[in-house]
Amino acid sequence: MDLRPKEILTQNDITKGLRIVIWDGLTAEAMTAFTGGAFLIAMALLLGANNIEIGILAALPMFTNIFQLISIWLVSKYHNRRAVAVYCAFLARIPLFLIGCMVWWSPDSPVQLLLFFLFFHYLFGSIAGPSWNSWMKDMVPEAMLGKYFSRRSKYTQILNVVLSIILALILDYVQKNQQQYELKTYSIFFILAGIIGIIGGIILSNAPEPQSYLTNADILSLFKRPLKNINFRHLLVFNSAWVFALNIATPFFTVFMMKGLGLPISYIIILSIISQLFSILTLNMWGTFSDRYSNKSIIAINAPLYILCIIAWCFVGIYSHHFANIGLLVIIHAFSGISTAGINLSLTNIGLKLAPKKDAIVYLSVKNIITAVFSSLGPLMGGLLADFFAQRSLSISAQWTSPTASKLVRIVALHEWNFLFLIGALLALLSLNFLGRINEVGEVQKNAVRRIMRTSIKNNLRDYFLIGDIISIHEQLSAIVRTQRKHFSDPGKDDLPKEGL
Repeated sequence: MDLRPKEILTQNDITKGLRIVIWDGLTAEAMTAFTGGAFLIAMALLLGANNIEIGILAALPMFTNIFQLISIWLVSKYHNRRAVAVYCAFLARIPLFLIGCMVWWSPDSPVQLLLFFLFFHYLFGSIAGPSWNSWMKDMVPEAMLGKYFSRRSKYTQILNVVLSIILALILDYVQKNQQQYELKTYSIFFILAGIIGIIGGIILSNAPEPQSYLTNADILSLFKRPLKNINFRHLLVFNSAWVFALNIATPFFTVFMMKGLGLPISYIIILSIISQLFSILTLNMWGTFSDRYSNKSIIAINAPLYILCIIAWCFVGIYSHHFANIGLLVIIHAFSGISTAGINLSLTNIGLKLAPKKDAIVYLSVKNIITAVFSSLGPLMGGLLADFFAQRSLSISAQWTSPTASKLVRIVALHEWNFLFLIGALLALLSLNFLGRINEVGEVQKNAVRRIMRTSIKNNLRDYFLIGDIISIHEQLSAIVRTQRKHFSDPGKDDLPKEGL
């Protein structure tokens, strides 16, 4: 296996590399489909995981990103990003195979053993990540970053949808007819994921790498370099605040549906598929807009929409009507798919864009390490809050009484997980105030982007009014907050609020 980089990549090398990286993404997505999301949480719950352990499970992939400094050290020592990415990819996939074998031979295995193996899975994946990101930054032409990765994401999500449907049908059959084999079914999923992941590592090893040389400065000085960049520091502040807020709530959506609503795994998988389908339908649009205008504008449009989706989770389960809850969940997942497609793509691209080419691996690693700390704190805080609110609830109702009838309407009913959703949404809304401080190269004025996107969406999706409201919702909320603050600080004046984000 020749993993040596080339001094210069030809056009044929680049074309070959772009094709291989798509296949690498497909194998990685297949591995994730077998072991991630609802399947992993469902298996952990079967092994007896509590709220704190679910929080640790969600925190592991973020927490292990702090070890990305090892990736910087390896690349600075050997100047071979492909070797680091490929070898660590192999080491990351072996624990999945071992987890499958463990659950197969010992269904009573403690959940702590699952967390132990997953730690090494995420550890080596985190070390591989910065090398892979820096490698891709040099291999993929900058002018097509958004379009290429949106197309790659589209293919991987289509595969995820197909696999999720098949796996959900298999699990549904096992739960109804052979429930005693449910854990063994999950063990087979993990064994297959490990095998597919190893094949993906072999595929990735064939992608070419342009030679790069990282400065020989010590790790500490390299770590400080991105922190001295004011603009990149603003990105770190926003990204850290955003992921901390979201991760208080999002890891517990699946737990809430399983334990709070009692939904079968097949329902949860179908809902996730709905989210992915809407994500697939809008990825090309977000990729085109991010290349043509700015990633910051894409985030400013999608973030308020996603926050509304989190708030909407507080109203799921208020009433006992099953179909009403399912209908609300479908709406939430649809709009979550649309918004997260734009947010995730733009956060990745803006990090690549703001990182200097010479020190890309350093900048991207520091970004991942710092956001990892806050990402891992989020679910841990969520687990503690879930236990705290387990014996507490808040209910707000309205009652109508007349001579002929009496009607009680429940407006809000918060308990355990619902509290997490509301807290996470409020913190996410506050984090958006940091987005405006970021300066993005090639950034287009927000008003111009808004007009162009409204016109484009009106012509292509016939959704003018809805998107128009979504685009300006954060600005409207910010204006209201500033107006109220102005009144309290200077009641005699009635100044107009300044323009928001």
